[in-house]
Amino acid sequence: MTALPGETPGTVGTDTPQDTVSPPEAGAEGPEHAEAPDAPDASAASDPSDASDAPAASEGGESSGTPADADDDAKGEAEAEADADAAPAEAAPAAELSEAQAELAAQRELRERIEKRKAEKAAPIAAGTGLSGTAADLLAAVRAVESGEKAGTAFFDRPAAAPASRRPAPSAAQPPRTPAPEAVPTERTATPEALDAVRAVLTEGGAPEALARPAVGALGEQAAELLRTDPWQLLSVPGVRPEQADGFARALLGADCGPDDGRRTAALVGWLLERAALQGHTALDAEAVRTALAERAVGDPEAAVRDAVEEGVALVFQEGEEPSADDAGAADGEAGDADVAREPVQVLLGLDRYALAEESLADGLARLVNTCEKAADWAEAAASAPGPSAAELIRTTAAAGLVAHSGGEAARAEPAALIAAARGLGLRALGATHSEDGRRRLAAATGDPDTAVTLSGLLSGAQGPGRDEDGALALDLLVVLDAPQLDVEGAAVLVEALADGARLVLSGDPGVLGSAGAGRVFADVLASHACPQVVSRTPDPGPIGELVSGIGIGELNQVDAPGKEVVIVPVRDAGEAVHRTVQLVADSVPRAFSIPAEETQVITVGHGGAAGTRALNEALKQRLNPGPGRFGGFDPGDRVVHVPAPGRAVPGVVLSADAEGLRLDCGGVPVVVPQERVESSVRHGWALSAHQAAGMRWPAAVVVLPGDAAQGLSRPWVYTAFGRGERHLSVVHGVDQALPHAVAQVPAQERTTRLRPLLEALPTPDAAS
Repeated sequence: MTALPGETPGTVGTDTPQDTVSPPEAGAEGPEHAEAPDAPDASAASDPSDASDAPAASEGGESSGTPADADDDAKGEAEAEADADAAPAEAAPAAELSEAQAELAAQRELRERIEKRKAEKAAPIAAGTGLSGTAADLLAAVRAVESGEKAGTAFFDRPAAAPASRRPAPSAAQPPRTPAPEAVPTERTATPEALDAVRAVLTEGGAPEALARPAVGALGEQAAELLRTDPWQLLSVPGVRPEQADGFARALLGADCGPDDGRRTAALVGWLLERAALQGHTALDAEAVRTALAERAVGDPEAAVRDAVEEGVALVFQEGEEPSADDAGAADGEAGDADVAREPVQVLLGLDRYALAEESLADGLARLVNTCEKAADWAEAAASAPGPSAAELIRTTAAAGLVAHSGGEAARAEPAALIAAARGLGLRALGATHSEDGRRRLAAATGDPDTAVTLSGLLSGAQGPGRDEDGALALDLLVVLDAPQLDVEGAAVLVEALADGARLVLSGDPGVLGSAGAGRVFADVLASHACPQVVSRTPDPGPIGELVSGIGIGELNQVDAPGKEVVIVPVRDAGEAVHRTVQLVADSVPRAFSIPAEETQVITVGHGGAAGTRALNEALKQRLNPGPGRFGGFDPGDRVVHVPAPGRAVPGVVLSADAEGLRLDCGGVPVVVPQERVESSVRHGWALSAHQAAGMRWPAAVVVLPGDAAQGLSRPWVYTAFGRGERHLSVVHGVDQALPHAVAQVPAQERTTRLRPLLEALPTPDAAS
């Protein structure tokens, strides 16, 4: 690895320090990377960028959340504890339903329109047996509608209406549809009376009035009454911490409240589970919840958990088998017999929304496995494949309804070959990606722009074939690229939208950072062995590919880069890191590689700190596009990232602004962000976090590692960040031995989920045996 002209050459060593960094436990308080000094002030401004980041504690120190930084606080380890501006701004859509939640709700209401499923295959679907309480009732209701036993309207207070996105596929005679501009979610409207009432209660309790709008969004029009009778409901507002809710409650209730107040303990349980979800967990070990409650001065954590379950705040799940009476007797008489041993039962607590999503996803995947026609003959298509891995993927998909495909960047050519082969056989085949950049790269690989869509465009109906008469996507084969970015709610929506008999291929690189939302869908599918798996044998080429491949197995190697494909730029402090980054983007990379600044992406560990995304974006704007920021802090030509929904980051460029809002060009898709949403959902985008950059690539990438970022590094973070450059990678290196240490000894933190055991309980398909 060499230096650019005018830069200082350096090397990346492989020595590993003696100390080992252990990731924090779920649900427990712990240190974040260097930008986490204090808890946030609930009256501070918000930053939309964190919404697209994956869970900090679970994947190596970055933050995640919703369009306002307020939700970052719920992560414990996340960046909301880092920055004073992490709490919600008044305009932030705090409790707005995510796209996944809205789609799930719409599909539930559509159930009465769908006829009884095709005749069940011989293999039963053994999912859903671990639910209890509300989740079990809801799942039973869903299945009653599926079976035709009850009409969908029996479970709703009003007649169900089909959403606009569920429409039949266009006929062959119809002209092709022009992709519609990407929709921007609208905020829930709050009546002036409700806002005034909440402001009065907040003022009485000493809380900032800026929380009024997100409080109404979270609690509804009766927010004022709820907060007065149960002040700890304030914890439902993203960004509010327990100590802040305690102070609010004391101001309203006086001596009538205490640490063991049932309202407080129930709210704390819900807050812990919500925070865990933002860290990627769909459930938490009950013991971890009790420990966290004890740290919050709850005198009887066990009783608090029990009461929260009885109140419906949390659901209880038991993972593992309890020995029967016969087994117990046998164990007493045959203590030495290993066959009677049983794994200890793990008791988990979770929120019903994630329980339902995991159950729905497991059922949906089993449905695809069981209803697919496995006798398809794709031998000729496989023989014409461009490589052995592509041929294997085609043969495997021909014999299975669900396939997992893993590989690096070069392996993306294999699902592209599969899509082309399936379409050549007359099948309705499509590839879906998480970004416009990914869609363009897939279209280039297949040679047909009609073969690639974004997931959001596919589900909304703006892209793709539309829906059939039953509301299912008019597809025979769907390939999802960058599958590690699928969260459990989004995956449940997607699988539910596929018709019986359709094939689904999940393709991605297991080494990259996980999803921004809760769950680890791709990893759970791989670990469960619920379907055939195809591992690509196609290596990523060039010095960058060699470097990233080594990182994937825990080795940070020095690679030969005769064309200066990889450059290390040592720095001493954060100030120098910012200076050298601006120099690289504006001067060195364009001069050495003829890559313009707008095609170079800066990636750093967090949003706060002296060399976080905020500081870097400010410096890069001053150099590359200075201006007064007359459009809500933005000027035409500014690179931005738009967060239309929690967990999604869409890069774009500011075009103009008018009465309707800020006009952006997001990868060729026009987007208008309403004025009231600009502050909460748009930020400058010359510098991104690795989670925001996942799934996208640029001709050049500059990865910034200031000294205060050392605790935020992990192997998946480095693997993801270093792999974003196609032709060139510059590493602004100020973390010394923390970099090789992270690569060698800090893997991704495990997420607690229930999808894997649900999938393992399914019948093993013949194709996977």
